[in-house]
Amino acid sequence: MKRNYVVISVLVMLAILVSSCNLPRPTEQVSGPDQLNTFAAQTVIALSTTVANAKTQAPATQAPNNQIATATPPTLATTIPATVTSQPIPCDQVEFVRDVNFPDDTTVEPGQVFTKIWELKNTGSCTWNSNYAIVFDSGESMGVAPATQLTSGSVAPQQIVQVSLTFTVPNKVGTFQANFKLRNSAGVVFGLGSDGSKAFWVKVKVSAAAYNFVDNFCKGEWRSTNGSLACPGQTSDNGFVVKVDEPTLENGVKDDEAALWTNPPSGTDTEIRGTFPAMSITSGMYFKTVIGCLNGADNCDVKFILAYIPDGGSETKLAEWSETYDKNFTRVNLDLSTLAGKKVKFVLIVKSNGESNQDQAFWLQPRIEP
Repeated sequence: MKRNYVVISVLVMLAILVSSCNLPRPTEQVSGPDQLNTFAAQTVIALSTTVANAKTQAPATQAPNNQIATATPPTLATTIPATVTSQPIPCDQVEFVRDVNFPDDTTVEPGQVFTKIWELKNTGSCTWNSNYAIVFDSGESMGVAPATQLTSGSVAPQQIVQVSLTFTVPNKVGTFQANFKLRNSAGVVFGLGSDGSKAFWVKVKVSAAAYNFVDNFCKGEWRSTNGSLACPGQTSDNGFVVKVDEPTLENGVKDDEAALWTNPPSGTDTEIRGTFPAMSITSGMYFKTVIGCLNGADNCDVKFILAYIPDGGSETKLAEWSETYDKNFTRVNLDLSTLAGKKVKFVLIVKSNGESNQDQAFWLQPRIEP
């Protein structure tokens, strides 16, 4: 009971202190029974409010008499951390980093030999060694072996390495792609991606770009019956080759395409020839030109010959045409399919029929094209 009296006494004192905030200041006048009643009522209200607040702030559950009541902390939402399952890193795993050279759709020549380099990253847990190999997976192999051992030595996990293969481009026009994966020392093949199913590759385009002999005429080796010729030559030389930008043909018409004027030296059955650098021939290529005598060369009488020299072989005549000064010329559209797959040097030859006299022969835009 004494404890209750003490609590009540403390509450009353607190009520008096709180209610004192509502007491009139010294400057306020309190007089008359109504004002005294108002003051008493305010005091009672303040005391009641204080007691009510004290009850409200008490613990929701009253502790037993033999226990000390404790405030219950606010309830917090409980977050249960997600369970993280560690995934083991596969022994053999690879990631493509970049193409060092020959990116996709690089244009190459028919029959061209090139070396492709990739950068790969070992993202597995095992170290690669020389028993690992690059293996052909699918596509156009372009001459590579089914398997090529890695030559970079040990490649530790997370290490980046450069690997390379040498290819020979097909002698035909088109787009060619070769796909590859890796193989470990146990013979297990693996590629890119989490499941190792994807390949890395090389992809090139083979183009049969036209070769213009006029534009490259001084890349040829020019000779006459009398020996080597300068290129370009002079029309005063005894045997010469010069470029004519707008030749006037024997029918009197000036052409807007350039021509090679090939003039054999003076003498009987003399010749002039130009041997051009080797080029690879694919199916569907043609040799095209217009041949004849220049305007005013009334005594022109010559033979035009197209010959070729295969790699490691001897010169072979491919075609021959005779031309005289008859106000006409010959259009040539020669199929080169018989040379497909070969690398050859072409030879442009003009020979005089008998005595060379005004043998001003021209090749109008001689070229190789599809």
